Amino acid sequence: MGSRILVVLLVVSVQILVLTGQPGNQDYAALIALKNQLQNTPPNWVGSDPCGKSWDGIVCTNSRVTSITLSSMNLTGQLSGDILSFLELQTLDLSYNKGLTGPLPPSIGNLKKLSNLILVGCSFSGPIPDTIGSLQQLVFLSLNSNSFNGPIPPSIGNLSNLYWLDLADNKLSGTIPVSNENSPGLDMLIHTKHFHFGKNQLSGQIPSQLFSSNMALIHVLFESNNLIGNIPPTLGLVQTLEVVRLDRNLLSGPVPSNLNNLTHVSELHLSNNRLTGPVPNLTGMNVLNYVDMSNNTFELTNVPPWFSTLQSLTTLMMERTKLQGQIPVALFSSPQLQTVILSNNQLNGTLDIGSSYSSQLQLIDLQKNLISAFTRRVGGYNNELILVDNPVCQETGVTENYCISQQSNSSVEYSTPPNHCLPVPCSSNQISSPNCRCAYPYTGTLFFRAPSFSNLGNLSIFTSLQKSLMLSFQTHQLPVDSVSLSNATKNSDDYLVLNLKVFPSGQDSFNRAGISGIGFVLSNQTFKPPRNFGPFFFNGDPYGYFEGGVSTSTKKSSSTGIIIGAAVGGSVLVLLLLLAGFYAFCQKRRAERATKENNPFASWDSTKGSGDVPQLKGARCFSFEELKKFTNNFSEANDIGSGGYGKVYRGILPSGQLVAVKRAQQGSMQGGLEFKTEIELLSRVHHKNVVGLVGFCFKQGEQMLVYEYIPNGTLKESLSGKSGIRLEWIRRLRIALGAARGLQYLHDLANPPIIHRDIKSNNILLDEHLNAKVADFGLSKPMSDTGRSHVTTQVKGTMGYLDPEYYMTQQLTEKSDVYSFGVLLLELITARNPIEKGKYIVREVRQSMDKAKNLYNLHGMLDPTIGLGTQPKGLEKFVDLAFRCVEESGAARPTMSEVVKEIENIMQLAGLNPNAESASTSASYEGESKGFDHPYSNEGLFAYSAAFPPSKLEAQ
Repeated sequence: MGSRILVVLLVVSVQILVLTGQPGNQDYAALIALKNQLQNTPPNWVGSDPCGKSWDGIVCTNSRVTSITLSSMNLTGQLSGDILSFLELQTLDLSYNKGLTGPLPPSIGNLKKLSNLILVGCSFSGPIPDTIGSLQQLVFLSLNSNSFNGPIPPSIGNLSNLYWLDLADNKLSGTIPVSNENSPGLDMLIHTKHFHFGKNQLSGQIPSQLFSSNMALIHVLFESNNLIGNIPPTLGLVQTLEVVRLDRNLLSGPVPSNLNNLTHVSELHLSNNRLTGPVPNLTGMNVLNYVDMSNNTFELTNVPPWFSTLQSLTTLMMERTKLQGQIPVALFSSPQLQTVILSNNQLNGTLDIGSSYSSQLQLIDLQKNLISAFTRRVGGYNNELILVDNPVCQETGVTENYCISQQSNSSVEYSTPPNHCLPVPCSSNQISSPNCRCAYPYTGTLFFRAPSFSNLGNLSIFTSLQKSLMLSFQTHQLPVDSVSLSNATKNSDDYLVLNLKVFPSGQDSFNRAGISGIGFVLSNQTFKPPRNFGPFFFNGDPYGYFEGGVSTSTKKSSSTGIIIGAAVGGSVLVLLLLLAGFYAFCQKRRAERATKENNPFASWDSTKGSGDVPQLKGARCFSFEELKKFTNNFSEANDIGSGGYGKVYRGILPSGQLVAVKRAQQGSMQGGLEFKTEIELLSRVHHKNVVGLVGFCFKQGEQMLVYEYIPNGTLKESLSGKSGIRLEWIRRLRIALGAARGLQYLHDLANPPIIHRDIKSNNILLDEHLNAKVADFGLSKPMSDTGRSHVTTQVKGTMGYLDPEYYMTQQLTEKSDVYSFGVLLLELITARNPIEKGKYIVREVRQSMDKAKNLYNLHGMLDPTIGLGTQPKGLEKFVDLAFRCVEESGAARPTMSEVVKEIENIMQLAGLNPNAESASTSASYEGESKGFDHPYSNEGLFAYSAAFPPSKLEAQ
């Protein structure tokens, strides 16, 4: 009988261990299915806890998989329908794995929370499933550089949050879908900024319905397809456009006369079509850099006057466009001009380049025209000039260089020079980096689809690109020592092509987390090149030099045995430990109870959730050694902020996730019970407008909190101009709404409800999309069921934001946060400190107001960056809301739920969608950083107590 009981206990223990030892069983099963479907998955994909053990490329939240990023992993195989199990998945990036083949499973439409679907540079084929239109949260859809065929799914038109749509370089066919009463279409994507459809087999006309004046498009790239018919006049209505590529199609008819309404367009490509009618008039397109209308059948036309008026023009290409007459000398004096190609036309008369030609001018190609003479000037233009097959070169005995057949150079042997060092000889496949260190670099090719320059000999432009790349990798805490660019070439698609090498830091090769992080920065368009490079994509090469890698066969053959062995062995071990430790546990129970009175962590096993230990929801317990490693030994280079509590360090987890580690200094640490209460509280807070707690450390005399890393710093830094981010009226409205929603969540939906108690601009952080996130819960107080109306507590907060009623009564309520939020609203519109030179912002704005006048007569107090010239809609209602929030009596103030609704109404009044993203990316920010190099100021993420005496309160 005893042996039977033991067997039953063993079986039950195995089942319990397998079921309870796997956070997110459904996701674990799906990961195992994914692993069995693919070859070359990371070798650390072993064990039964992908979230707790940090499998490479896997990021979890609350024990559910939220991100899979496996770019350039040499993966091979196909995706199966099991992918539908990742119900919490937000990011899927499998880019640069040429071995990934087969169709995209229709079950991908079940991933309702997916916001980033990035499959660049793989070998997927078959039709794009129509179910992709079910992914309502999708922001990035990048399927370019594969072999997808069939039509563009009309259902993509349902993706109302879509920002980036890239289906280029596939085998897609059929017409461009637009909506009708039975079907959605791409014309519904009014918030999408990128239409990238080049290098496919699309046919039919470009529907006039595709474009409208309420679209936010900045890139329309339809090059190299089989599109026919006219360019629709509705294109001229999309005044946000910056790049237009319709070249290499079969388009016909005249160019719409309203094209010059597109005054923000910098690159215009209409070449290699069948366009007719007069050469279009581009007068007024004053930011136009690059124009190519070559190889069309326009009417015989004299050189248009606008050639000489576009002061930003770098490149003018009008080959075979039936131009006639003499070239005006003023054309060559445009200050940015680099290249003029007007060959195969009927230009005549005398060529005079003049003496005030552009200093950047490198190429003038006028071959096969009717030019009869060339005026030379002493000290004049002496760069490349081609006049072959003109009468000026047909006289006997002419030997001028410009009369000799030549081909303009479309490439340059550029390579990043060493950084003040001598290159070293390297063994095997290692390469000497710009810092003269031998390593195995990650390599690939950058393709720029519409650069605004044509002079590849200007090496300074590549230096700026190199610096921009390096800064992006450093900002994301990637282990990159240096980057190298080489072999700049213009290919047959008029793309600028550059070879990229990325060298590892502190080692001779990258690990998988490093490669995945670099790949994601490039595939997700996180890297923003200098503006003159235009839209780009990257194609990474397979990386074969991973640190500590093991063979696929070893990994595959051992994984199942490891899982089963670990489960059975672990079960036996658990039983033995239970039997052996039962007596000791009973004897020590009384002593442990006494110990917990002084140290609530004494019996805390963070992998369990019983007894008096903190009940955590997703927060991870880190060891001191782990955080020491993640922050590079808490180095000064990783120090990103400090305050009364201690310091904040930037760190990077093995998964590639960036974190901010808040480390208490000796003397400022809370008691164990308070620290336990704080992390237990924070672990329950999960909202997109609240900074998330990743984990903590309470070991070796340390108290540390690990938060998600927010790249664009505090609202305070942006309002002061320190960050270089320009906050115009629309962005401020979105930031106000985001902060209000975060605070509403704390008040109404958190369990238990939370009063923040320190709302201020230093505690509102801005992510990469300028979404506001409420931060710093060091002073927060939970509201119990019995104390829902108020909490009597010592007064704490920050001068200028503190609720006077709370100070006088010491009774803390949710309306105390509302008061602080009202001060924040006034700070948002004035960019002034709450207390500045002894003056209190609430009193100052109130005294300046005159509701009978425009903008309440606050012109002198409003921050000029808001953009007063545009008369910000809803500003008066915004001010009214702020003053309702700072009413003297808390009962007279609105709830945060009411505040949220009012801000949403104000946004709708301003013609904005309250549910749209704050900003696309950092690319849309204006201005450059002014010494801003980290997101946490001296006060960021730190709270301060303030038991203010009456004299200080009166100063408010």
